[in-house]
Amino acid sequence: MAEYKPKSVKDVSAEAFIKAYAAHLKNNDKIQLPSWVDVVKTGKHKELSPYNPDWYYVRAASVARKLYFRQGMGVGLFRTVYGGNYKRRGVIPEKHSKAAGGLVRHILHQLEEVGLVEKADKGRRVTDNGQRDMDQIAGRIL
Repeated sequence: MAEYKPKSVKDVSAEAFIKAYAAHLKNNDKIQLPSWVDVVKTGKHKELSPYNPDWYYVRAASVARKLYFRQGMGVGLFRTVYGGNYKRRGVIPEKHSKAAGGLVRHILHQLEEVGLVEKADKGRRVTDNGQRDMDQIAGRIL
């Protein structure tokens, strides 16, 4: 019997795809890092910036993957998805906090300039070239 090879992003685990696609975005210089990437926090609920030096590429790959599955997501919905809970509130219960909107907006603009994402009626959607690119990366993953 023939060995099954993944044909789309849906056939590959999220962690493996995001790692491979982030490396692909970094190696091909498709996305240019902003000057503030080393000092920015990803949300007001965070105390420090991310430890991973390639965190921007990982977040961009994650945004692209989420758009692959759900077309029409906008900045507001991404802020909710990547948000987290306030910590250190004493005895008060935790509250949900949204992620940084400027960061998500910048990533979406970068993906638009490359041609992987385009504006839809509401939110953004993955282009045909972007879908083909992501499916090729998913096909390379064992």
